[in-house]
Amino acid sequence: MDGAQTRSAGRGTDPAGALRVAQVESAAEDPIAAIAAQLGGGPFELVCLFASPEADFIALNDAAIGAFGGADVFACTTAGEIGRAGYEEGQIIAIAFPSALFAVDALAIDGLDALDDRQVIDQLMQRRMALNVDAPDKPYEFAFLMVDGLSLQEENVATILASAMGQMPLFGGSTGDGTDFGATWLSYNGKIRSNAALLALVRSRCPVKVFSIDHLVPTTTRMVVTRAAPDHRTVQEINAEPAAQDYARLLGMRPEQLDTFTFATHPVVVRLGDSHHVRSIQKVGDKGELVFFSAINEGMVLTLAERQDMASHLDQALGALSETEAPEQILGCDCLLRRLEAGQFQETRAVSDVLTRHNVVGFNTYGEQIGALHVNQTFTAVAFYPAENEDRP
Repeated sequence: MDGAQTRSAGRGTDPAGALRVAQVESAAEDPIAAIAAQLGGGPFELVCLFASPEADFIALNDAAIGAFGGADVFACTTAGEIGRAGYEEGQIIAIAFPSALFAVDALAIDGLDALDDRQVIDQLMQRRMALNVDAPDKPYEFAFLMVDGLSLQEENVATILASAMGQMPLFGGSTGDGTDFGATWLSYNGKIRSNAALLALVRSRCPVKVFSIDHLVPTTTRMVVTRAAPDHRTVQEINAEPAAQDYARLLGMRPEQLDTFTFATHPVVVRLGDSHHVRSIQKVGDKGELVFFSAINEGMVLTLAERQDMASHLDQALGALSETEAPEQILGCDCLLRRLEAGQFQETRAVSDVLTRHNVVGFNTYGEQIGALHVNQTFTAVAFYPAENEDRP
């Protein structure tokens, strides 16, 4: 683990809002120069780059070294971008945390499959407490996580990090590779990583609210996982029958008809206490097994879920954040499966309009983290409210 302490929500260079935001096409001749010009002079604590897999990730990160003054730079590949027009493709979205409003301790965590839990927790607790001492004028806090979306380690990472966070709310997203699921990448200050996570401990003069929502309602149709390989997130049998075959039967389909859109529109959920959490299916394996995006275990009871209208649900949920005062911006991690579902039901434009209206910026993910949980098919985010003592950078 290494690190250095150190609004426009994609709508050009409008200075209003907590974050500075820039957006350029991934094929731009010099994307970092364009981003730096849009962001302005700073100074910034941290710059995050959410890059389409169409971008030249190596060249992007080489050019970003030193391009934003003394700011740390995070970068990751995405499963889609959220920018000026809501859902975007082929873009690089940049967000910057101005030093006047934020204090950030940024770090990278490598070797996710062999973490020393105690060491990670101890170091994070020390860094969090040091940040508290160093930023007494910034009383609001959260932690933002970007984690390799193909590492199969998100549950473990979220559990370990949450243990060190105390009252600091943690949220984040799994990096993506469009819909290819081939390779995802992260970078910290120019060094490209996989099997890794990037974590920003943030204190702010702006009040914040971390939240997670989904638009799914459990039905009465249930199934039991009777054979699984948890380390690989695969299920071989459901109800003592071949997994893909029995899942398809419950949908009135044939196994060969199952595809990504089927999984996006017919998710399964598990109940934890009084709430439900989605366990999204990624694909059918070569032997008829179901491969999931998150942890799955033998004996787990899965329940089919029904969708609500995504655009209406999202608009209502984001509108509820304005009960006493409207947030200026929202930094969001939105599951790829929500984006695919919106496309399947011709709701892409409607959802994009909601994202734009509520000033959302971010990226589409292979999964989301909220506290100690790794979840799927959610919109998980932090809302930024106006700083109590207005003094914009």
